[in-house]
Amino acid sequence: MTDPRQPVSREPQQERSRLTRERLLRSTIDALAHDGWSAATVAAVAMRAGVSRGAAQHHFPTREALITAVLEQVFDDMTSTASTTLAALPDDETERVAAAVDRAVAIYTGPQFKAALQVWAAAASDPALRELILPMEDKFARAAHQMTVAALDPDGRYPDSRRIAQVTLDLARGLGLADTLSDDSKRRAQVVATWTAMVSAVLVPPPGSQSLPPGP
Repeated sequence: MTDPRQPVSREPQQERSRLTRERLLRSTIDALAHDGWSAATVAAVAMRAGVSRGAAQHHFPTREALITAVLEQVFDDMTSTASTTLAALPDDETERVAAAVDRAVAIYTGPQFKAALQVWAAAASDPALRELILPMEDKFARAAHQMTVAALDPDGRYPDSRRIAQVTLDLARGLGLADTLSDDSKRRAQVVATWTAMVSAVLVPPPGSQSLPPGP
């Protein structure tokens, strides 16, 4: 028999609270990505998440608090994707380049980027929001660049790999922007295939040739 003097465990309540918060964040990302900035209010997100407005305001009393938390989640998600272990990349150099380019494009065509894009647009006329975004975006940009360099040139053989990685990310960002208004997947596949071939021509030695030695 349970001793009534023993404190009741708060773990289930804490877990429910954590899950509610996570559902609100994911619903906000979905709202931003699909319906835009105006859809990301605490009341609208609560309805979308199937959570009472009071419960939503318990976690996020203001829209600013909600957007701040969502930005942290979005950039954490994007940074995590960018920093995914390189162990899963193919050993074949041509396949590795293709996988690296595909991964970069995937970062900028997912719902997290579409959600971030809505906040970036709002931040253009909101100095406080812009100051909030800049350090997060900088952290993500560094992680994405490091991942892409390591994926394209794991042994550091090619002096141009860092610039190629940056162009790859800039291209991926442009493709992500093009995908926000309509399904651009067919043209995107053609662009990605062309860029992959161009990068491979620089970073993959022809059959029978001798690879450059690893960098210092």
